[in-house]
Amino acid sequence: MKRFLLLLFFICIAELAVAQKLFSVDYENQADVKVFVVDYANQADLKVFKVDYSNQAQGNKGLWFFTEYSNQADTTVFFVEYQNQADLKIFFMDYKNQAGWRNNSKKQLLY
Repeated sequence: MKRFLLLLFFICIAELAVAQKLFSVDYENQADVKVFVVDYANQADLKVFKVDYSNQAQGNKGLWFFTEYSNQADTTVFFVEYQNQADLKIFFMDYKNQAGWRNNSKKQLLY
């Protein structure tokens, strides 16, 4: 039982440690993830809300903070022109509580 609780504890800590601080690069080959912004929320793998401060971008929940410099980011992204070029399809939401994953199979892209 102790091992199970310890494992559960470390899984919870790992989930909290993943922040979504991103930097948008100019070239595709510099990016960790290629992203396409879709027209409608139901087309997206991830619904994203842009936060104002880096400490608000905790967890892998679609709360993104765009850094000023690439070395401050956890992940670099490149916004592609066509949907079939993307690793991840996103839609920018107006409210924080609307952010989240629609396609959990793509979640590992931002770890």
